[in-house]
Amino acid sequence: MKGLRKYVDKIKPAFSEGGRFGFLASTFDAFETFLFVPNTTTAKGSHIRDCNDMKRTMIVVVGALLPAFLFGCYNTGLQVGLHGLQAFFYGLVRILPMVCVSYFVGLAIEFAFAQMRKHEVNEGFLVTGLLIPMIMPVSTPLWMVALGTAFSVIFVKEVLGGTGMNVFNPAIVARAFVFFAYTPSMSGEKVWYSDWTMMGAQVDGVSGATALDNLSAYASSHSALDAFLGFMPGSFGETSTLAILIGGAILLFTGIASWRTMVSVFVGGLAVGYLFQLCGLTDYPAWWHLIVGGFAFGAVFMATDPVTSAQTDTGKYIVGFMTGALAVLIRLVNPAYPEGMMLAILFMNALAPTVDHFVVEASIARRKRRAANVK
Repeated sequence: MKGLRKYVDKIKPAFSEGGRFGFLASTFDAFETFLFVPNTTTAKGSHIRDCNDMKRTMIVVVGALLPAFLFGCYNTGLQVGLHGLQAFFYGLVRILPMVCVSYFVGLAIEFAFAQMRKHEVNEGFLVTGLLIPMIMPVSTPLWMVALGTAFSVIFVKEVLGGTGMNVFNPAIVARAFVFFAYTPSMSGEKVWYSDWTMMGAQVDGVSGATALDNLSAYASSHSALDAFLGFMPGSFGETSTLAILIGGAILLFTGIASWRTMVSVFVGGLAVGYLFQLCGLTDYPAWWHLIVGGFAFGAVFMATDPVTSAQTDTGKYIVGFMTGALAVLIRLVNPAYPEGMMLAILFMNALAPTVDHFVVEASIARRKRRAANVK
């Protein structure tokens, strides 16, 4: 690493302002700070000083996604009849092109905007670039992944000012764009498509309904353990609740995600599920909603997004509860759209600032009343 540090220091003047390649200063800075901790410090003013910068925070989130990612590799091969390492490497080979396309398209756009604005490259896409392929079926064509990623990065992030300025979760918007523009490739009974030869094994075309297509029938014919572990068709990284909860534990332990939001999403989903069950409108346990589809993944990795979720503690409870409640409500009242987590998160992203506003106003009003009573 010392040799690499010396080499970077040697070529740095050429990429600094006034140097031969000064127009690439933002790009060079992005690679340098990815490899090494920045050597800049705060000169004045009151700031929180911490050893953890944005890149390191994003890398922790990527690490939290790895359990779901690794299981997704195995489950992808399992769903087409493969087993063991062959199943894992089949899934890995299928998902890697999607990950590469997502990162290439998204980072290219972010680098281009950073160069035009002469700003530093934002680090948020380190997570978004992995989330996008993980919330899509592995059968999604690469050009759809590229189009959805480009739409999300340009219109959800960069147009509004970049990382930290977006109102909606970029990964969810990418999926929503592809879903509504090319619905047959993202939903319906035929989720898995394969016609591949790998390691000498011929994988014929396979298709199958997800659990959400008929949750009542699925709950009666499959064990809750299989659903919890994730041995079912679905989007690549969303099937294993166990793997997702392991990632959630990492986020909570490191303090990156809010437990208030995360727990409230599950409570809201259970509340609506039990309400429908008590009314006799469903014939399966309410907790099935929590272990199938994208509910757990959305609760752990999407609803807890610190940019698009609520900022106040009370707001986190409200937004989290409403997200879970809306997700299950959409599942139950709209047969044409069995997965409601995506729309629920986007809807609450839009309402989160309003919720925070009323929470703050209520707090101010309480303090005014308290001050008046003291006088």
